[in-house]
Amino acid sequence: MQFPHRKSRQSPGQTPARRGGDVPPKREVTATPRGLAARAGRWSATHRKTAIALWFAFVAMSIVVGGQVERKSIKDIDYFNGESRVAEQALAKHLPKPLAQENVIVSSRSLRAGDAAFDRAVDDVRRRMASAPSVTGVRAPSTQEGTISRDGHAALVSFAIAGDKDSAADRIVPVSKRLDAARAANPAVKIGQTGDASIEHELEGAFNDDLVRARNLSLPITLAILLLAFGALVAAGIPVLLAITGVIATIGLVSLPSQLSPVDDAIAEVILLIGMAVGVDYSLFYLKREREERAAGRGARAALEAAAATSGRAVLVSGLTVIAAMAGMLMAGDKTFISFGVGTMMVVAVAMIGSLTVLPAMLSLLGDRVEKGRVPLLGRLRVRREAAGGGGVWTAVVTRVLRRPAVFAAAAIVLLLALSAPALELKTQQASVDDFPQGLSSIQAYRDVERAFPSENLPAVVVYQNADVRNDRAKAAIAAFSARAAADPGLHAPNEVVYSKDGRLARISVPLANARNQDAAENTVKHLRETILPETLGAVPGARASVTGMTAQSVDFNQQMQSRLPVVFGFVLGLAFLLMLVTFRSIVIPLKAIVLNLLSVGAAYGVLVLMFQHGWGADLLNFEPSGAIAPWLPLFLFVILFGLSMDYHVFILSRVRELVDRGLDTESAVAGGIRQTAGVVTSAAAVMVAVFAIFGSLSMLPLKQMGVGLSVAVLIDATVIRAVLLPAAMKLLGEWNWYLPRWLEWLPSPGGEGARAFSTDAISGGDGVAADPTPA
Repeated sequence: MQFPHRKSRQSPGQTPARRGGDVPPKREVTATPRGLAARAGRWSATHRKTAIALWFAFVAMSIVVGGQVERKSIKDIDYFNGESRVAEQALAKHLPKPLAQENVIVSSRSLRAGDAAFDRAVDDVRRRMASAPSVTGVRAPSTQEGTISRDGHAALVSFAIAGDKDSAADRIVPVSKRLDAARAANPAVKIGQTGDASIEHELEGAFNDDLVRARNLSLPITLAILLLAFGALVAAGIPVLLAITGVIATIGLVSLPSQLSPVDDAIAEVILLIGMAVGVDYSLFYLKREREERAAGRGARAALEAAAATSGRAVLVSGLTVIAAMAGMLMAGDKTFISFGVGTMMVVAVAMIGSLTVLPAMLSLLGDRVEKGRVPLLGRLRVRREAAGGGGVWTAVVTRVLRRPAVFAAAAIVLLLALSAPALELKTQQASVDDFPQGLSSIQAYRDVERAFPSENLPAVVVYQNADVRNDRAKAAIAAFSARAAADPGLHAPNEVVYSKDGRLARISVPLANARNQDAAENTVKHLRETILPETLGAVPGARASVTGMTAQSVDFNQQMQSRLPVVFGFVLGLAFLLMLVTFRSIVIPLKAIVLNLLSVGAAYGVLVLMFQHGWGADLLNFEPSGAIAPWLPLFLFVILFGLSMDYHVFILSRVRELVDRGLDTESAVAGGIRQTAGVVTSAAAVMVAVFAIFGSLSMLPLKQMGVGLSVAVLIDATVIRAVLLPAAMKLLGEWNWYLPRWLEWLPSPGGEGARAFSTDAISGGDGVAADPTPA
């Protein structure tokens, strides 16, 4: 058994490790910085104008690239997996691309079809639509087609939007204005519009309004939290400036990899979310350490080099760990996840590089002017916190935890397991009408159509292929299938059969009777695939029958994620373990970090289930529980949360390891490390929780779920994990924290001499002599 840190932290002539009350001998800092982060910090501070100019030139160049190189987006078919993807490919090959379909529902509680006022309104709508730009294929309601409701109080006028379906939402506004005129002319009836283009148009508006609201709130909230942390406008503005420029640069540059692997339309929002979080964090870590060194009495150059060798190295390790976690999305086998993985890896890399290069240059240029713009009250509060030792409430918490580590560890584990338990019930489903803002007029009209015309429910689309789908045998099979579907309680009779020109494919639309019950609808699709089709259409020699549609897409996506989750989890956990093993030269530290982070992720999953499946807090956040989570969210949250959690973990453990390397025992190093990092980690976590919580207040349910999951996990990680479970576990493990098998002794010593030479005097007054690090 080896505790290799004992060798690495003691040079010849040093005294053995000391308890908190002993004082290591004073030593002069004379070493030249070693390691990438330290060298980058020194070069940047020495060539500060060059470094700053290069950074802003890089940002400008990225904007130009984004403007000149068109970003390639994922095609509609790339959102399908498995059998539904095969079916969609067959449809694309044999049938022309479908047009966007629209329905106008004319309804009244008192009037019905045949009444003069009702018929006049229906005819007015039909005439206005027939003359509207971009409208084609207008169909008047008829009893034969089932577009007049059974009670006669509702009728459907159907039409399509000419041109590319993907851009139909851009051409729907003039059509909607004509319907506004029809409403004004026919006040006796209710006229609603719904369909592919109208729903997409309103959803895009709601989505953009949500994002504008999130951006408008996130920047002032971030600045306010940083002002509380630094007490000065300039110091608070630097992390925000670097984070924003990093996000802008990445959004421009992401158009380059999109030429090889198209990206999701939401990539800019994901880059903004993650880029602001890590960009502010990394700058905050670095800047706080530099200010701490200056307050301890170091000169401006020495303080900057100490920050580069310590916090700079932590930023480098953390950035690489987060990038490794984000790379897990590349293993998902889904183009949306792959694009998110590429975008988040890029923005984390840009934020990391900016913190290691341009930030030291800016701090060198500003010097103590970084404290300009002091807010009097906030400045005094910060000075008071620093005079008290910087730990505040966390010092008191950690002190109690270290006195009874077993009790606090057990309590924290029980709490986290209790929060995680509901995650066993986690269900996923594709976004449906239930997940959209119910106040949108197109969604309300969709509900009206759904109630009045059950046969218009969301269909399963059966794709039937054979050498000839029009011959007598094929027609008999289609008739048998139609009869079987009509008799099935989960289906309605097919309402549309479309044949390809070459006679080799038939597209059969089968409305789902239970479309609003996701579990029942998915079971119906499985029954359709496994039983009904093989016994009807599939019984014809040479025939192939497959099912697509939104419900089938959800079934196939869930199966894809279930098959890929073990691969993603294994990749992320394995790579994180290796990075932390090399960083800390211990197998216990990475194993413990992985377990703690999994506990926080599990708790976040549990809270999501409680809120969005069981409805806890639905009134507070103004949503209707859908009974399921967006299918992309569990994997996305795992990767993002694991990366962000490791961010804090690496930063704290780097400080603890630094103190251990200076000769302190593990308990004293844990107490000192957490006390020294308490302020900066609390500020960074507050920024993340606040920004993510803003997303939790938005109207789109998937964004709300993402915001709640992220904010809850970061909050748990920054409190229960960081202040209770981490110190308790390290106290209980003692010297075992640093255990490394003999056969791994060849691993390089963490940080090198440069990091140790520039390490902060643990809790010093700046004279090179460390005071007692045990919290008071």
